[in-house]
Amino acid sequence: IEANNLFKIGVSDASDEVILKNFLNAPLPEQLIADLEVVVDVIKSPIAVRSSSKLEDSHYQPFAGIYSTYMVPSVPDKSLMLDLLQQAIKSVYASVFFKASKAYMVATSNVIDEERMGIILQEICGTQHGNIFHPTLSGVARSINFYPIGSEKPEHGIATVGYGLGKLIVDGGVSLRFSPEFPKKVLQLSQPDMALKQTQKVFYALDMNPESFKPSIDDGVNLIKLDISEAFNLTDFPFVVSTYDYQSQTIRDGMQSDGKKLVTFSNILKHNQFPLAEIVKDLLEVGQKEMNCPVEIEFAANLNTPVGSPKIFNFLQIRPIVENEQTDDFPWDEVDKSECILYSDSALGHGQLENIRDFVYVMPRKFNPAHTQQMALEVEKINTIYQEEKRNYVLVGPGRWGSSDPWLGIPIKWSQISEARVIVESGLENFRIDPSQGTHFFQNLTSFRVGYLTINPFMDDGLFDLEYVRSLPTYYETEHVRCVRFKEPLFIHIDGK
Repeated sequence: IEANNLFKIGVSDASDEVILKNFLNAPLPEQLIADLEVVVDVIKSPIAVRSSSKLEDSHYQPFAGIYSTYMVPSVPDKSLMLDLLQQAIKSVYASVFFKASKAYMVATSNVIDEERMGIILQEICGTQHGNIFHPTLSGVARSINFYPIGSEKPEHGIATVGYGLGKLIVDGGVSLRFSPEFPKKVLQLSQPDMALKQTQKVFYALDMNPESFKPSIDDGVNLIKLDISEAFNLTDFPFVVSTYDYQSQTIRDGMQSDGKKLVTFSNILKHNQFPLAEIVKDLLEVGQKEMNCPVEIEFAANLNTPVGSPKIFNFLQIRPIVENEQTDDFPWDEVDKSECILYSDSALGHGQLENIRDFVYVMPRKFNPAHTQQMALEVEKINTIYQEEKRNYVLVGPGRWGSSDPWLGIPIKWSQISEARVIVESGLENFRIDPSQGTHFFQNLTSFRVGYLTINPFMDDGLFDLEYVRSLPTYYETEHVRCVRFKEPLFIHIDGK
């Protein structure tokens, strides 16, 4: 950057494309090119070109780092491979100065002059199938889980895995979530209809055609998104697949029978064909102990190895989940509960929720289990109003939200309360129901990071200051549901630890 006087264009207001072009036109130092020639001689698989920087390692950024990671296919022509590698390295340096990176710097009060960055070349884990290359599985795991289900505990951690490249997980695609402590209990596979909806539909692979790598501000330029049906003939697919039998409406592990193929990882998680859960569990424990704080790791595995040679697990990255406003220890002993509208000792989710001024609740005196279907329609109507206003709200009601049985709670679907950011299940003296863990509804809570609280004020379990809420002016009201709007945002804090 200094040798080619690129700093000036980097910090200017030029577009990302112009910045990238300037970086690509600048030569790399001769000494570095000599080193890269050796790399090209030695590494025969595709290479991931990624950054490791001071700011990336000091700030917790969910899943992916701020800067680009480019994947270079392996080609037999050494001079072409060297050229692709150089272009990728220059593109990663350019990405430090892209608009998104600068905005992140501003948001985290950092100065670009302070950034220090190294570039890492990593062999990509996986196997080539025809013109594409990908690992059998890739994933992300965290040593703390703010949405534990059943016998899970927050400290057991949580992992998310997908077939193919990790771009699926980084982009928030449908993947499989499991606790390394209880790998056989996977919520998404608990009911056949849920497994059909909530399992992986697409996967990503690297295009091995060298022409597919064109330097671009989009680092996924040479990754292909494929339908999962295109994996059926690939040699590593049997490791991750189960079959849905339409006749018996059951899911059978493996590919043998006829029926719809689902990515369940059952052969790995249930039948331990590969000790994925144990490896992840050990890495999280060691990582957390050594870094002295919760950690997040990225990994990939190639199970498609020649007969007699071991399977390959690649530990790609570890980063701290840094203490920020999301994980700070909150002074709960200083909270005056009489000042709270709502307080619960049983909560899922984590962190502070900001800019919420709206409070929607089912009026307890109007609640009748026989009318819950009508209430669902009223809530949907209110949700539509908030959707149009682009506002989020806190939602409180008796019994189970999203229950399929209208006698146990209000039978809403997720789309009918999509703008709610905190959902509270409040028992009534004459209507006591267990909280709704373990349903489809729960899967959405975790995907959208929605806070979830249960209270039973009549049993001194939690608190809901109904009198105070009633005393406020009505913003909108239906037969059973009332909305209140506050002048100032509500202070909402959930401590998942």
